[in-house]
Amino acid sequence: MLRGSPTLTITAGAGGASARSRDVPALASHVHVPAGRYRLGEPGDERAVDLDAFAIGAYPVTLAHFARFVDATGGLHDVPGDLTAKLRDSELADHPATDLTFAMVEAFCAWAGVELGAPVRLPTGDEWEAAARGTDARPWPWGDVFDPERCASAEAPTGWTAPVTAHPGGASPFGAFDMAGNVWEWVADRTEDGAWRACRGGSFLDHAWGVRASRPLPADPARATRTTGFRLLIDEGGRCRGSCLTKEGPGEEGR
Repeated sequence: MLRGSPTLTITAGAGGASARSRDVPALASHVHVPAGRYRLGEPGDERAVDLDAFAIGAYPVTLAHFARFVDATGGLHDVPGDLTAKLRDSELADHPATDLTFAMVEAFCAWAGVELGAPVRLPTGDEWEAAARGTDARPWPWGDVFDPERCASAEAPTGWTAPVTAHPGGASPFGAFDMAGNVWEWVADRTEDGAWRACRGGSFLDHAWGVRASRPLPADPARATRTTGFRLLIDEGGRCRGSCLTKEGPGEEGR
């Protein structure tokens, strides 16, 4: 059984009319992706891939989650200044964690595995893409036609990240949020020369073509940017345990 705290509510502002509640999904929130054959890859380079069942984070890891990790592992002294400011801003608690190198993400995964009582890692690019596209290989998580109302992209410019729960209409066929736009997400893949890693999903600065689920982006693992975050994959034998979401909403243990 996965361990994890329930949804965390954070009040932003000093009080009165300025105070707003931020509901941060539980770190353990995940969706189940069944074993099967998935059609993956960019147009003209599609391939059929057989995958085992897995559980993937229903949302990107949030700044509130990352703040817990930093507090538990020694404070803010090893965290870049831009990220430190975001971690201290309660208004951003439910936004995706960004400004992270690949090594920082790996360290978080190791800590999260202890917190959740299950092995945790980054998804591979194929696992991430299958969770986003489903069994019908749709280009965007919600379907074949781009809709700027379903994601945080350049078509609806805000110049900033959005709360991870802000676009329920953009959920993938398996119920995962934010798999198009908002922030790029680190995945486990390496480039062919082994020097760089890869990201998936596009960000709030990318247009429709850039937030397609099949598009990989090579990325320098030592470079932290404001447009790149991550989500967890939970190795649990393919069974959906703990705080499991469906397209209809949280399961009993996630409420």
